Amino acid sequence: MKINKDDIKKALETITVAGEGQNMVESGAVQNIVTFGDEVIVDLKLSTPALHIKKRAEVDVMKAIHKHVYEKAKVEVKVGVEAPEKKQVNEIKGKPIPGIQNIIAVASGKGGVGKSTVTANLAVSLSKLGFKVGLLDADIYGPSGPIMFDVANEKPLSVKVDGKSKMKPIENHGVKMLSIGFFTKPDQAVIWRGPMAAKALNQMIFDADWGELDFLLVDLPPGTGDIHLSIMQSMPITGAVVVSTPQNVALADAKKAVAMFQQESINVPVLGIVENMAYFTPAELPENKYYIFGEKGASYLAQDLDVPFLGEIPLVQSLRESGDVGRPATLQDGTPLSEAFGEITRNTVQQVVNRNKNLPPTEAIKITTMAGCSAVNKK
Repeated sequence: MKINKDDIKKALETITVAGEGQNMVESGAVQNIVTFGDEVIVDLKLSTPALHIKKRAEVDVMKAIHKHVYEKAKVEVKVGVEAPEKKQVNEIKGKPIPGIQNIIAVASGKGGVGKSTVTANLAVSLSKLGFKVGLLDADIYGPSGPIMFDVANEKPLSVKVDGKSKMKPIENHGVKMLSIGFFTKPDQAVIWRGPMAAKALNQMIFDADWGELDFLLVDLPPGTGDIHLSIMQSMPITGAVVVSTPQNVALADAKKAVAMFQQESINVPVLGIVENMAYFTPAELPENKYYIFGEKGASYLAQDLDVPFLGEIPLVQSLRESGDVGRPATLQDGTPLSEAFGEITRNTVQQVVNRNKNLPPTEAIKITTMAGCSAVNKK
């Protein structure tokens, strides 16, 4: 049987996407319809990344086509997610990067909690959802991005953009990346004072041909120091994700990281907290969970600080192995790690949607020096 595209369109007009008043066609969710004999492919683009809404849309489309067009039709539904756009205001202070919609800083108060691993997998998971993603490895003194993306031997090329020379980011696994690691030797220590490090970061931010990006993730160094202030001085951050492990030592530092972003003079929205190394499950005992570093510490911290909890990541050997060989774990679909990072990614995108809907754009901050002390003010 040959199926008519107009009949498919009429069938889709009988259903709505959850949370939207218009039918699926009027709302613009239907991007394309392709028919071939009794086969139908429907491309959808939703405004929310929530998994249950995506699944419901897929089921509703298939039911509508089977009911109103042909009950034996072979239906394939492809669902993408619309990039959350920033709220437009008359004046946006700071220095936004042309073409980049959202900038997410990934931070940790303490080193060694897996912040870079979370950033790498978050970037790849966003790319898998159909977003255009970039990653700035801002950990000047301990860059690990090139290794985690298997591009340690690559060097950014120079390209001409509007008559100006720009760095072309290295791309792998669907993510564009720049890192100080591309410009140093593997055994070379970066021994720079703050101003020199800030200058290098500004070059990678503004002298790069990032192109059009839905998300730029910034992998910050541990702590709450000069590099963090330089980044927030250079560009308006959409929001921050804080990574911690469950033990008290890490939580104490994570609390300081949240406090830094929430400081009145900085005021960067905290999108949520991620708990890494939440529990250990040995391969020979897949039903067992061992809470080596404590149980649900980051979750409780999120409740105490009244910020979202984005999800937890188990302590699994393959997560370390995948990072060492440059293939982030979330690339392998259907694994517990992929599912964990998928949930964290969807929750993060939802928090960005909420943040851009309810809050004005973040202002970059201005740093001045008074009597030998650093003072942080709004521009």
